[in-house]
Amino acid sequence: MSQSPSQRPRAVLVSVQLPGISDTEHAADLAELGRLVHTLGYDVVATVSQRRDRVASGTVLGSGKLKELAELTGGRGTVPTGANLHKSKARVRWEAAAEASGEETPGEEPSDAEAPEAVSPEADDEELSDEDLSDADLSEARDDAPEDDGAQGLPAGERPSVVVVDQELSPSQLSNLERATGVTVLDRTGVIVDIFHRHARSREARMQVEIARLNYLAPRMRESTGRSERQQGRGSGDSAVELDRRKIRDRLAELREGLASIQQDQAQRRYARRDQLRVALVGYTNAGKSSLMRALTGSQVLVADQLFATLDTTVRALHPETRPRVLVSDTVGFIQKLPHDLVASFRSTLDEALEASLLLYVVDGSDPTWAAQLEVTREVLREIGAHEVPSRLVFNKADRFSPEQREALRERYPEALLLSAHAPEDVAALRQHVLDYFERSMVEAELVIPYARQGRIGEVYEHARVIAEEYDEHGRRLRIRALPAAVARLTHAFKTP
Repeated sequence: MSQSPSQRPRAVLVSVQLPGISDTEHAADLAELGRLVHTLGYDVVATVSQRRDRVASGTVLGSGKLKELAELTGGRGTVPTGANLHKSKARVRWEAAAEASGEETPGEEPSDAEAPEAVSPEADDEELSDEDLSDADLSEARDDAPEDDGAQGLPAGERPSVVVVDQELSPSQLSNLERATGVTVLDRTGVIVDIFHRHARSREARMQVEIARLNYLAPRMRESTGRSERQQGRGSGDSAVELDRRKIRDRLAELREGLASIQQDQAQRRYARRDQLRVALVGYTNAGKSSLMRALTGSQVLVADQLFATLDTTVRALHPETRPRVLVSDTVGFIQKLPHDLVASFRSTLDEALEASLLLYVVDGSDPTWAAQLEVTREVLREIGAHEVPSRLVFNKADRFSPEQREALRERYPEALLLSAHAPEDVAALRQHVLDYFERSMVEAELVIPYARQGRIGEVYEHARVIAEEYDEHGRRLRIRALPAAVARLTHAFKTP
């Protein structure tokens, strides 16, 4: 049951713009993260972004931006350490000057050596700020510090309940941000894994996603309050979290064994289709692959304007059916920074692309970042070895193109197809383009089917197109047109002993 906008929980996005990332690319990354978060069921109400030379090792953001984030969520804005923190006089004067000038206090503060006034070595040993703490120091921070009111500008009921960071966080960074903000913190990988978990339908997809999810959760497990005691009996000496991790390892072994059995069955089915003409739709998530699949095959596959709506590979015959049949498969979409565990888990699904006769790279040409999305698709396919499969470039959603966009795309990619999955004439043109591609690879041959083997005539019509047919004393004589491999197999199958 869907939630109304007023019932949907609120989220705030956090991003760090590193050197080499343009403003356009940074904005596109944030927009994509917003779509991911919306797909997960949250409404984005704020964004906190910061330019930095590098990500802060303990809390991602600098101290000033961290406090700004905490004002939105109601957190204290600092990571409690259980000890009184002191600052050198030089650091205090530098922060005061930055505040007086109205500048954002950068996350990377100048070292005492660069400060206007030198500090004695003894003082350095005693004085330490949050930014100077290592990941290990921060991950051991205590939560017994007094709570701070925070979030002065937002009523408690309107504060975001989750912070989403546009990168993968280490376990200590995740813990530190939760302590500083007082709310749940997710990273980009966690959001993608959760979306996959919700959208998986088939048994195989659910198992693949659970493997990726457990691999993601295992290193991020922490002892809960009151659970740090050692266990008694079997496994004595292990803490609760160690026992949980052992259960995860056992569950992963069980899942991998079950998945291997399913993948073996799928490999056999793909082997049985080895002589058939196969087209695989590949591309970025939400590029319109499922809409194109429905238009080409007439199948009722799920079509939704959301990221990762399709996780299960669907194989259907081109409609109206042709002779020989052409099978079309719709594969899982790709995305920037796709977790490697998910790529590995969905390897069998992506094998549909690896073993296809033709790949159709479906690109949302109306998206301003389509070039980067196309490169992501090519990179993932290179990773699984499918980049050598013959391919055609298809720019979808052409109904949204401006005349200038159409001209620029045609000039840059003269061989590409520009179409809309909702325009029947465009879909018909793509269908004919696919048939013409396979037609150029076909050869003609003569096949004689003895009268005693007429029950197998269906094999011929499934893998070849019959051009002429006549009968003589030896049986049915057919003139066929098919791919060389199919001709060789059919000739061998009906060869007279």
